[in-house]
Amino acid sequence: MKAEAIEKFYLVNGELKSTGDLKIFNKINKPIYEVIRIIDGVPLFLEEHLERMRESASLLDYKINKTNSEIKKDIKRLILENQIKNLNVKLICTDVEGMGQVFLSFFIKSFYPPEEYYKKGVHTTLFHYERQNPNVKVQISAFNMEVAKRLKEKKVFEALLVSKAGYILEGSRSNIFFVKGDKLYTAPKEAVLLGITRKHIFQVCEELGIKIIEENIHVGDLDKLDGAFMTGTSVNVLPISTIDHIYLDSVNNKMVKEINNAYVNKVMKYIKSKKTEWHK
Repeated sequence: MKAEAIEKFYLVNGELKSTGDLKIFNKINKPIYEVIRIIDGVPLFLEEHLERMRESASLLDYKINKTNSEIKKDIKRLILENQIKNLNVKLICTDVEGMGQVFLSFFIKSFYPPEEYYKKGVHTTLFHYERQNPNVKVQISAFNMEVAKRLKEKKVFEALLVSKAGYILEGSRSNIFFVKGDKLYTAPKEAVLLGITRKHIFQVCEELGIKIIEENIHVGDLDKLDGAFMTGTSVNVLPISTIDHIYLDSVNNKMVKEINNAYVNKVMKYIKSKKTEWHK
């Protein structure tokens, strides 16, 4: 796989390594992985990310040997040694020939949408692709390269994955929600990667009294929508302004605004509650 580690150091099975030597990445193929956003030195929703990583492994009949406590210790060391407080950290786990199970922790190049994206929304395109096992977070390089090429060609921010039957399931790196009247629609949980942000959006909507219907939206019904947004580790709640030629006034949609504000408050509350634990 591509050597993604940046900054000065990364960790291999708890051992500090210089990013000047990334040869081990050449030995890794289709690892189970997780990406966690670090905000002010605190890994956002860490417990849930680690739980999802273990669930992905379990679905493949694989067991991650490293304990949560050890992973947490690695992330703390990574933050300290690199003196980084705001960036995404990636965790990968797989078997490597001659080494057994290998667990890597490293910072990756991260992009956080500027304020302008939230004010104007982002452009997206349809991309026909179905994940074989959507609930498992396994890195597939060929897919990532194909999507990156399409995004560049179309000059868009995200690709919305469309099934053979013509239904939009999720984004290439995000979960997707659609607004129709006073209801919110998203694909059923068995059909998508269960994002951590997605989970918190469900909680936020319950608190706001917004009904979420887990039902696929067909590409033929896109012009009937009142808005849409994507969710993910780096984007939070990001309004979608276009899906190919279809325009959506998502940035001015009351429901989208309410959900975004409630989610941001939830994130801030979590970071504040964990600061003492991570800053000592």
